[in-house]
Amino acid sequence: MTVDEERAGAGPAPRPGLRVEALRSLAFALLHLVAAFVGRLTVMDNTNLSLVWPAAGVAAVWFVAQRRSRLFTLDVTLLAAVTMALNMATGASAALAGFFVLANVVQAGVFAWLFGRWLPELWGGGGAEPISRLTHLWRLLSISAISTVCGALIGPTGLWLITGNYSVAATAVWLTRNTASMLLIGVAGLRIGHLLHRYWTGNPGRRRSALRDAWQRTPWPRRAEYLTLLVVSFAAYSVAFGLRHGLPLAFPLLTVTVWAGLRLHTSFVIAHDLMFGGLAVVFTLHGDGPFASIPSNPTRALVVQLFVGFVAVVGLAVALGRDERTRLVDDLRGARQEAADQAEVLRTVVDSMTEGLAVVDADGRYLLRNPAALELLGGVTSGTGQIRESAFYGLYRADGTLVPRGELPYQRTLATGEPHAMDIVVRNSAVPQGRTLAVHATPMPKPINGVRYAVTVFSDVTAERRQRDDLAAFAGVVAHDLNNPLTTVEGWSEELIDVPGAGAAVTRIRRAAARMRNLINDLLNYTTARDGRLDLTDVDLAPLIADIAAARADQAESTGAPAPRVTLGALPVVRADEALMRQLFENVVGNAVKYTAPGVIPQLMVYATADGDDIRVCVADNGIGIPAGQHEAVFDNFHRAHRTSDYAGTGLGLAICKRITQRHGGTITATDNPSGAGTVITVTIPLATQPSRPRPAPAPA
Repeated sequence: MTVDEERAGAGPAPRPGLRVEALRSLAFALLHLVAAFVGRLTVMDNTNLSLVWPAAGVAAVWFVAQRRSRLFTLDVTLLAAVTMALNMATGASAALAGFFVLANVVQAGVFAWLFGRWLPELWGGGGAEPISRLTHLWRLLSISAISTVCGALIGPTGLWLITGNYSVAATAVWLTRNTASMLLIGVAGLRIGHLLHRYWTGNPGRRRSALRDAWQRTPWPRRAEYLTLLVVSFAAYSVAFGLRHGLPLAFPLLTVTVWAGLRLHTSFVIAHDLMFGGLAVVFTLHGDGPFASIPSNPTRALVVQLFVGFVAVVGLAVALGRDERTRLVDDLRGARQEAADQAEVLRTVVDSMTEGLAVVDADGRYLLRNPAALELLGGVTSGTGQIRESAFYGLYRADGTLVPRGELPYQRTLATGEPHAMDIVVRNSAVPQGRTLAVHATPMPKPINGVRYAVTVFSDVTAERRQRDDLAAFAGVVAHDLNNPLTTVEGWSEELIDVPGAGAAVTRIRRAAARMRNLINDLLNYTTARDGRLDLTDVDLAPLIADIAAARADQAESTGAPAPRVTLGALPVVRADEALMRQLFENVVGNAVKYTAPGVIPQLMVYATADGDDIRVCVADNGIGIPAGQHEAVFDNFHRAHRTSDYAGTGLGLAICKRITQRHGGTITATDNPSGAGTVITVTIPLATQPSRPRPAPAPA
């Protein structure tokens, strides 16, 4: 039976009735009477102190077991009465017996009080566990010593007040005998109390068979070892203590105690220590053994009690240390098995995924890769467990160019510490027609063995992208074909403007035609931004955005609206498609001007900050801002944050901007303007190979 088996099913016991508590009190009183009588039989010459005092251990267990009893006052009264009567019956005066009563009550009370505070998880302290750890032993030893000191301050002091002589030897005997008794008998009593608690609170059908089952589960070699140890121990103690003038062979007897502690059950070790410690005391009282030759009674008692206490501490320390080691090994084995099971489940899940999964470090070394990852790459592998350059696998961007060195998603993620996503076309001998993969990389939250890794997940989106491309192409064709009838509608509306009575109707026709043309233009622009071939050149942003600002000022002047004030900071040269960059900032600046409160002059600040090999271009405005929770949604197709007639639009402007930045390997975000009302649109674009050229800010347009 293991410690865990002993602890299994042991919960807080229900509160017994008064009758049960009363019977328990009487049983402890009778047991204490027997223990005290045995102790008084060992009174030393003219000291009236006993050589051994097992009643101290019984009283300690008594007060612990009855600590929360409703009849605790009865327990104190019974302990006092038994101690008083027995001491007077064995020759002690009433005054001295009174001191002994007070000493024993205080000693047992302090033990129970400290036990409840230092060992609350054990049976008797408020919990349901047995003594099973070395920390339990050391705390119990400390509790026994402190309680004994409290008793020694009263018992020997009372003897001194009555006789006029203070015996240091008697005090030492009191301390050693009571500490040894409370430790050894206390451990045994608490262990028995826990077993009885399990017995009466367990399954009634298993009570009678519990001990039998435990013995039957014990293998025959171990049963033989139990019996052999008992025989060897009895023989060893008989040889060491059986000789009236025996040799000093007591301390070598610790070998059988260590044998028991290393090999056998802890409950057996406790019983072994109690049995053979008592046997050593009996031999000594009879005048046999190495301690019987000590002429001084107090010294003899002191040595015997030290021997018994030392045997108890060694046996318990070895047994409890073994139990703890066994429990830790079992826990470690269980944790290892659980980890292995979890790893097997994870491996099964990862291997069964249709999406590719790879965990890669900055040097391209795989920590983990599932079969789908290899399959989606066309089965191309370097055979080295390390990722090679894009040309080896045939990895292309959407515009048909090879993914540059350092631009793979896991590389961008490990370089920036942020997630990165992009579409990659795989085209090699195994996939000649090409396969489009949506790749998303995320950095691991913590390094593994000092190495930073990125988790890359990629899935086959070829069909999805083809369908989306077909829809975009269809939208472009439809938008282009709608221009001709729309031009006809606009032309005839011009002819009808002078027809009497048709003015209001013509105005509505022209307004609807204008909305239609804006939608068509946005669809065409979206198709161009999405599918047009990139013509990458060095684009100087300063004159480009200045030209856009000037055009907006001219447009406002022609309509009588307040001209926007655009302030340009130092802007660099970027590597991009100039036409798409113009379209991008046309939309961003146009939105900033359009979404301004009535009567407010639009004020824009355009500036740039470096971000490694990229540049962040920020456009801050003083407009009406973006409603909370929509800062990401505004970049979706046809999403409009402000659906009022005051702010017309199709909801494609920022979607076009997002597509342009994605095709350039950048990002676009929207945040609230920290300086007040308005929004800040931030665009990330790769820098050109040449250094940026700071320029003085031109005057506001």
